[in-house]
Amino acid sequence: MVQGTGSNVGKSLLVAGLCRVFARKGLRVRPFKPQNMSNNAAVTADGGEIGRAQALQARAAGVQPSVHMNPVLLKPQSEIGSQVVVQGRVVGTAKAREYQSWKPRLMEAVLDSFGRLSAEADLVLVEGAGSASEVNLRAGDIANMGFARAANVPVVLVGDIDRGGVIASLVGTKAVIDEADAAMIKGFVVNRFRGDPALFDSGMRFVAERTGWPALGLVPHFADAARLPAEDGLGLRRAGAERAKGSVLVAVPVTPWISNFDDLDPLREEPGVEVVLVEPGQPLPVQAALVLLPGSKTTIDDLLFIRQQGWDIDLKAHVRRGGRVLGLCGGYQMLGRRIDDPFGIEGEAGRSVEGLGLLDVTTTLTPRKRLEAVTGSTLPDRTPLSGYEMHIGETTGPEASGRPFAQLSGERPDGAVSADGRVAGTYVHGLFSDDRQRARWLGLLGAETSDLAYEALVDSILDRFADHLEAHLDCERLFAISAR
Repeated sequence: MVQGTGSNVGKSLLVAGLCRVFARKGLRVRPFKPQNMSNNAAVTADGGEIGRAQALQARAAGVQPSVHMNPVLLKPQSEIGSQVVVQGRVVGTAKAREYQSWKPRLMEAVLDSFGRLSAEADLVLVEGAGSASEVNLRAGDIANMGFARAANVPVVLVGDIDRGGVIASLVGTKAVIDEADAAMIKGFVVNRFRGDPALFDSGMRFVAERTGWPALGLVPHFADAARLPAEDGLGLRRAGAERAKGSVLVAVPVTPWISNFDDLDPLREEPGVEVVLVEPGQPLPVQAALVLLPGSKTTIDDLLFIRQQGWDIDLKAHVRRGGRVLGLCGGYQMLGRRIDDPFGIEGEAGRSVEGLGLLDVTTTLTPRKRLEAVTGSTLPDRTPLSGYEMHIGETTGPEASGRPFAQLSGERPDGAVSADGRVAGTYVHGLFSDDRQRARWLGLLGAETSDLAYEALVDSILDRFADHLEAHLDCERLFAISAR
């Protein structure tokens, strides 16, 4: 089990890289994260949803993602509450304090999923959540030491030197956790080092002497890690800061409950495209060729936020200038005339909110959630597409029935397009990961085309990251620890 001294120390990518390392050695490898909190989710082969990071780890291991790789997924819906997904299915919503009482029964699902994966694998690589030193959350814990102790899984602790204070964070973890938890830790790793590794030799020795844990490696910064799908908003912004600028600008308003923003990653890889994240308080740039409204975990609240920022006015001006707008999932719902919530899915039952009015459609939020991989083609050009749906709500109206965005397998229409063709919405995520669709949109925007094969790029980065880890981690010792 890979645990961290804090959030965003690189646990997810380290597990992904190690999945590829050991899979290349011929082992049957499975990733596992007992509890994840993320609005970036993926659809699994068995018809559920898990955190996007576990889907990437499964890919690195060369297997299809399963709901058992992330049995508890928390999808934040407010500052204090989250939707709770157990083994791929929504079971309810809970506020932070209330959720603590759920943990004992959730541990049963966690251990059940872990047992299923263990039965089919030579090696299960487990990712912790947040910080191993959160002693205030230790009672009933299912994400870090609580799980490690219950499943008797040895732990490797990771610290991030790039953020500073890594010696104190590693030694401090030993100081604050109890002795039985500390005994589960069999070694430590320092991640994201920049510079001459010899300069930190004494630091590694100091941590080893103070904690009694052996040093398993000092991992240098791997710049291309930012090009892999990010799990949370911090990764979204970091990745955006490291992309080169292109000639065609795509503007993306950043709302509080933005979700599935890895939809943007393939566009960022295109040399002719610049993806600009528009932060609150900033106007939508007038030079944008496309304004893209991404998915949302809480569509109505994000729609109201767009109005608060004045982005609704900017959007209408953008359309008058001849610019294009694309709404993905929740973004599609926002583009319509109205969103109705008769069942109280996102708050008070019976609430109805005026949409942006750029598409002649109306959305009704319903309890049923559609989770499935899809194929089809966009209309009227019949360009093939592949992706996935992950949404609640049904969207109907003249432009949904008369001018759908795409026709999916089974002759099912999806989305809507305005009469002038410049405003479109779709429920399909992963649209730009499909090289055929991305080329179509580059053509519509007048952007420079490229020969980018996005899925092959992701696999290439995973391979190079695995090489990187093999060069800087004691992988043989890691495997020996797991086999004890």
